[in-house]
Amino acid sequence: MLEKARSLHTQMITWRRDFHMHPELGFHEERTAAKVAEILKACGCRVRSGVGKTGVVAELGEGKPIIAIRADMDALPVPEANDVPYKSLNEGLMHACGHDAHTAMLLGTAALLSKEKLPGTVRFLFQPSEEMEDEEGISGAPRMVADGAMQDVDCVIALHVYSGTETGMIELSHGNSAAGVDTFYGKVIGQGGHGSTPHKVIDPIFISGHVILALHSIVGRRLWPFDPAVISIGSIQGGHIDNVIPESVEMSGTIRYLEEDVQQQLHSEIERAFELAKTLGGDYELKIQIGYPPMKNNPKVADLIAAVVEDILGPERLQVPRPEMGAEDFGFFMQKAPGAMFYLGCRIEGDERRHHDPRFDVDEECLPVGVAVFAETVMRFLSNPQI
Repeated sequence: MLEKARSLHTQMITWRRDFHMHPELGFHEERTAAKVAEILKACGCRVRSGVGKTGVVAELGEGKPIIAIRADMDALPVPEANDVPYKSLNEGLMHACGHDAHTAMLLGTAALLSKEKLPGTVRFLFQPSEEMEDEEGISGAPRMVADGAMQDVDCVIALHVYSGTETGMIELSHGNSAAGVDTFYGKVIGQGGHGSTPHKVIDPIFISGHVILALHSIVGRRLWPFDPAVISIGSIQGGHIDNVIPESVEMSGTIRYLEEDVQQQLHSEIERAFELAKTLGGDYELKIQIGYPPMKNNPKVADLIAAVVEDILGPERLQVPRPEMGAEDFGFFMQKAPGAMFYLGCRIEGDERRHHDPRFDVDEECLPVGVAVFAETVMRFLSNPQI
């Protein structure tokens, strides 16, 4: 499979650079989706467009079992700082997380598998909007699930390129693979007035200082030390003039966790932190928006991928990732079928281009590796679906 994937390398580079030059935000991937559908049809796939708004679903083969592979297609509102021939042509937008590479690799997998005899069905999920949510607070994965993308699927897999790891290395967990994430929006309400008479007002900035300290104390002082969690405040806004104490202060941030009981405790503790506003004479409003669920690799699916990596790349190319608290909406797919995501090293030698950075880029030598692991995993699962 690795040699077959390498024969597609030039074509995948062409696809990837084309997507990189024409980045589109979540739920606006019209050009990307149209090009994806065109290539899939040329590969002989049965194609359905408009899934989950702008997603594409395609199939090869017939009958059960069914294995699905997912790639996300959306870009980010990041202006590109790279000086490369394939630099973004859409001002202020950029593929700063590698979704262009994901899309190219899944197309390469479809092209490769179209030439194989499949003892079952492989379903390709080209997902919109992994990076952001729509006006209802829903991202691309649950939108695709609602449109039937996971119907009758027995197993689902995905990859994500990772710039922190040597090109071609595979990082794979047999359990927790990404954190769940929720967002909180809080408002501390006081009573504004002149800066010269703080005793005549209820200062929401003063109150917010206590709320912020309480929020930052939750993980270290309210949770069991062995329960991983993160609370980060990303935005604080209050006041406009130096000599006026404002009426209110607004803040927002994210909550990250691995277990549902920790999620519930975090919600309760955040509410408790904002209640300090009442203790200090003010008031508050708080909204917590549920986001992506934790992503936990199914051990049997992870075993299958690990065996594939060891056989076609060598055991030295497989490693356990260092735990981190990033989030991914692929977990919504894994709620419908056993699944796993692995991380594919794509570091540019001597220059790690961090994700979501204006200089992000990938070493395109990783592309055949991802395709080979995808294709071989599909063939082994369809031949022996013991999950």
